[in-house]
Amino acid sequence: MELGLKGKVIAITGASEGIGRATAMRLGQEGAKLAICARRADVMEGAAEEIRKATGAEVMTMVADAAKPDDLPRFIEETVKRYGRIDAVVNNAGGSGQSPFDAVDDKAWQHDMDIKVFGQIRTARAAIPHMKKQGGGRIINLNMVGAKQPFAGGFPTTITRAAGLALTKALSKELAPFNILVNAVAVGKIKSKGQERAGTRRGLSVDEHYQQTGKTIPMGRMGESEEVATVIAFLASDAASYVTGTCINVDGGLSGVL
Repeated sequence: MELGLKGKVIAITGASEGIGRATAMRLGQEGAKLAICARRADVMEGAAEEIRKATGAEVMTMVADAAKPDDLPRFIEETVKRYGRIDAVVNNAGGSGQSPFDAVDDKAWQHDMDIKVFGQIRTARAAIPHMKKQGGGRIINLNMVGAKQPFAGGFPTTITRAAGLALTKALSKELAPFNILVNAVAVGKIKSKGQERAGTRRGLSVDEHYQQTGKTIPMGRMGESEEVATVIAFLASDAASYVTGTCINVDGGLSGVL
């Protein structure tokens, strides 16, 4: 199916590895022009070079920290300066730290809010004027299934991600008249460096951790970053021209709610 992404300008935060990197690769394969940012320059530049070689896509890079108020707005403005427009923003930056409530202090709460809530707010605020001027655009917010079904020991992530869903829905209603579509993707247990570290803490090899974790998922396996990237590409595409204000679970059936 032709997704209509060729020549579209798409900015992706936290794109040095994992879902962000896979998303950049997938969009590059569709012919999009890319802007990616991350905190670690070496890892980001390695990802950019791999995407260029594999897809031939044009890739702009910038070091940016989602927790710093000025970095993501600057990233959006540099993207527009480079390409002259911005068609979609993929808000991928953010970790999945999970702790008991009494183990999370104010500093940790604020840091999580800065990355996951204010990070998405700041990219949207920077991109929306350009999207309005050009007649439309897409904002896609990465989330997790725990935002819909909060769980014990999931602080602060389960709370800040729920705020991200509220932001997605409210923005979708406000921006629909401008043809700016706002959606979210809620992931379950996806293979990642973070998951590998979790396995190490349990004294397991990567394969053992993935196998054991996969048994807790209805589909019997953990997800791949590329599977999330395909859904993001759909939401950024012409095929999703009447989809806004929704959140798609990519979780192998893990979540107990729609």
